[in-house]
Amino acid sequence: MNTDATANVRRIGLIQLCAAGTPSENLRKTIPRIEEAAARGAQIIGLQEMFTTRYFCTTQDPAHFDCAEPIPEGPVTRELQNVARRTQAVIIAPMFEARGSEVYHNTAAVIDADGTFLGKYRKMHIPQDPAFEEKFYFTPGDLGFRAWRTAHGSIGVLICWDQWYPEAARLTALSGAEILFYPTAIGWLPAEKPGLGAAQHNAWETVQRGHAVANGCHVAVTNRVGTEDGTEFWGQSFVANPYGEVIARAPANEETVLITDCDMRLQRDFRRIWPFFRDRRTDAYADISRRLVD
Repeated sequence: MNTDATANVRRIGLIQLCAAGTPSENLRKTIPRIEEAAARGAQIIGLQEMFTTRYFCTTQDPAHFDCAEPIPEGPVTRELQNVARRTQAVIIAPMFEARGSEVYHNTAAVIDADGTFLGKYRKMHIPQDPAFEEKFYFTPGDLGFRAWRTAHGSIGVLICWDQWYPEAARLTALSGAEILFYPTAIGWLPAEKPGLGAAQHNAWETVQRGHAVANGCHVAVTNRVGTEDGTEFWGQSFVANPYGEVIARAPANEETVLITDCDMRLQRDFRRIWPFFRDRRTDAYADISRRLVD
């Protein structure tokens, strides 16, 4: 994709899978999908939240801490660096990070197309709900919101619960991200799906499409599929353009390698006619850092 006609296009791949039982199984399952995405021209490939494990946060069990590994020193990051180098694709790899002194994070490693480890994003917003017992496992992120300039464009990463916070999307976009990637593990609880399932999915998709519009950028969301401990993950990974239009969507219940092109010319033109960054009233936003405004 080096011709003049494609110079302003970023081809991305999202890998939506059912999780296997162990990190090694999930790595073996995922690498061929990365290779497939790259063979189909994907330059930036996003994996789902905690792709090396099942979603174990349905309960509080200290045994699950054994699934964590250091980033980038751990074997999964090192292997994905080899895969990135071989495929010439940027890889966003969300994992369970063991930081040391029994501190753990929900983290995404960002690996450039030459295999260079560029850095990591630690999930900032940690939920605590029935079947989403994340505060037991994850320390809130402390690396801030940022963008990485990769071989195939500038990207930002936010993780699952972060998707509900416009502040996170805004700060990442202000850092220069052209595409916001949201690796996710979200689904329906059995008791809620009949009455709230459609509304919950609509809210999840709508808020992220809104981030695309408000920040004049593309948004790429990777979810998992399958049922784990009663939670039915709803899949439907998608990519939205700066107008909030969904330009690609995966099925609700199938493993999928979703490929689509993001037109950076559209993004440039959108920001020129709707210059939201220009018109921000930065002098009036001091209260945003307060819990509530009395």
